[in-house]
Amino acid sequence: MLRELRFSASRRSRVPINARPGVWHHGFVNRAFPWALAAVLALVVLSFAAAGCGGSASAEPSPSTTTTVSEPTCPPALARGWQKLADQIKAPVYCPSWLPDPLIGRIGGQWEGVHSVTKDGSYLIAFIWFERGAGEVHVNLRGYPGHTEVPTCNGQPCFSGERGTREVAGKTVTVYTVNRGADTWHVLYAWKENGTLYAVSQHVVPELGLSYSQVVKYLDRIMTGLVKIEPQQS
Repeated sequence: MLRELRFSASRRSRVPINARPGVWHHGFVNRAFPWALAAVLALVVLSFAAAGCGGSASAEPSPSTTTTVSEPTCPPALARGWQKLADQIKAPVYCPSWLPDPLIGRIGGQWEGVHSVTKDGSYLIAFIWFERGAGEVHVNLRGYPGHTEVPTCNGQPCFSGERGTREVAGKTVTVYTVNRGADTWHVLYAWKENGTLYAVSQHVVPELGLSYSQVVKYLDRIMTGLVKIEPQQS
């Protein structure tokens, strides 16, 4: 039986990943992410490598399903940061109204670990909880305004290991399980909308009960909680 991940309030504040000052460039993140967060992720990565996990989630995906929920809303405390991002890149972004405990999708909040925006408006926003000896809860949200092709990492597709498509929250997502850069060890959902590629991914950590199937459930819930934020007219 899969066990659902829960954290007590006392554990939430042990090792918050604070937002870095300035902006991290995608090129650096894709080439050097394992080292950029080495202080908090090295032990986890090494344990996965020793277990022979490679860079993928090996379990087979579940069949395509359709998930329906009520209309989500983006809380004001979250909406401010995502609105600022949408205005900055002059393109729609998606506010995550729900993330796995203990994460909260607040840009500039204690759980934001990576904030990367390129000159063309592509962005990577990562939320991370980490506890030494326990593991991590790590979710990435990406957008590539005006581009629908899969980006490259050191000459190879950043997203690969395609495992078919699923209908989630009215969107057709492609499931990828062999990913690179900041999405290594993640299950990733990608979808195209109005000429833009969007993606959300989460790290598979079986030691925390975050098996492939549990991560897929969480990604489904993240998708159903996404709220589109349009850029405001300047």
